[in-house]
Amino acid sequence: MSRRIVAAGLTAVVALTLAACGSTDTPAAGPSTSSSTAALSGTINVFAAASLTGTFTQLGKDFEAAHPGVKVVFNFAGSSALAQQINQGAPADVFASAAPKNMDQVTDKGTATTFVSNKLEIAVPKGNPGKVSGLKDFADKNRKIALCAEQVPCGAAAKKVFTAAGITAQPDSLEQDVKAALTKVSLGEVDAALVYKTDVLATKDKVEGIEFPEADKAVNDYPIAPLTKAKNPDGAKAFVDFVLSAPARTVLSSAGFDTP
Repeated sequence: MSRRIVAAGLTAVVALTLAACGSTDTPAAGPSTSSSTAALSGTINVFAAASLTGTFTQLGKDFEAAHPGVKVVFNFAGSSALAQQINQGAPADVFASAAPKNMDQVTDKGTATTFVSNKLEIAVPKGNPGKVSGLKDFADKNRKIALCAEQVPCGAAAKKVFTAAGITAQPDSLEQDVKAALTKVSLGEVDAALVYKTDVLATKDKVEGIEFPEADKAVNDYPIAPLTKAKNPDGAKAFVDFVLSAPARTVLSSAGFDTP
């Protein structure tokens, strides 16, 4: 009888030991999983169109606040120049382009997703000293005009609207990104430029905007993608996901972008 009691006792001890092991393993897996989800680190290099400067700077700060220890570094320029830099081996983790055409030029892009759209607006200095009233004034040789170069998305869009309006523009300067064209307006160096409506909103203390109907003929879609050769692939994916999130859409919409 005593042997049966001893055997039963040993069985109970073994069962309790196994149960204890099981309960120890389960909580241990929890922190490991959550830490891997939040374990972003290092630098995320984001190459973004110049027209995204204001919004992405804010989104970068928001992302860093949510992921302590992560640094988001931006390279803002014309989308065509950024695509060329990436193809030449520049260390980019994410590319946000102002047009699908420039995204398509990047050979090692991951899955691209359109996250906003934008359209052109006429920008003039405060007070409109050149008395610009519409798109037709871009054909006036007596006015000083700035446009983006055609290889830049804002320049390609400008070409479309001029074609739609049957206007032959007479630019005095062709800029490599939209910020450069806008700077000429804000400094009073030109009477007008074609820039994005978001850029006019961002500098409304220095420039005025004039809407025109042909702008609807050249709406620019903005795609974003992680790069397959990213040095920080986890960070790249997380940043793209953040840009596609509801909080980011709120920031982008407030700046004048149209969101899906």
